[in-house]
Amino acid sequence: MKVLLLNGSPKARGNTAYALSQMAEVFAAEGVETEILQVGNQPIRGCIACGSCRKTGKCVFDDVVNQAAEAFREADGLVAASPVYYASANATLVAFLDRLFYSTGFDKRMKVGASVVVARRGGCSATFDELNKYFTISGMPVASSHYWNSVHGRAPGEAAQDLEGIATVRNLAKNMTFLMKVHRSRQGAIRPAGA
Repeated sequence: MKVLLLNGSPKARGNTAYALSQMAEVFAAEGVETEILQVGNQPIRGCIACGSCRKTGKCVFDDVVNQAAEAFREADGLVAASPVYYASANATLVAFLDRLFYSTGFDKRMKVGASVVVARRGGCSATFDELNKYFTISGMPVASSHYWNSVHGRAPGEAAQDLEGIATVRNLAKNMTFLMKVHRSRQGAIRPAGA
């Protein structure tokens, strides 16, 4: 099994990266392969609704979105992680997700999705909701933890001090693994109605 983890922060070694590293550690212990893709510091433009992807099967802008598409297709799960900016996800990550989900025509149903948000203080639940909508519109089950998947910290290293937030994302990785294993064990079985 494999999970693609998207770091939507412009800081490759910031608090969002730390939260993802905690998940990757749990996935490794569970025998799940991970790939962490740094998205937040990439020059990613938004979708221009040209429709080219419907003809060619890839986005007209040949950048990290097209590079990630194959990894997403092969993955059993996807984690989208972002710092919170004005109660919203990083705009670069949003542009990436818009284009990734729109330009990839493969069946995403039953891949497990999860979002992780990192903030100094507020805006987490709005950002959490924003990111989860990519999964729910695509028929992807959304993994949960024992609390909303948020970690608090602003200055470098502060996320490590949020013991509840780190426990939450570590539990999230365990729950994602369980859901992916259940799906893998039922492949070939009758899919849910409409799936």
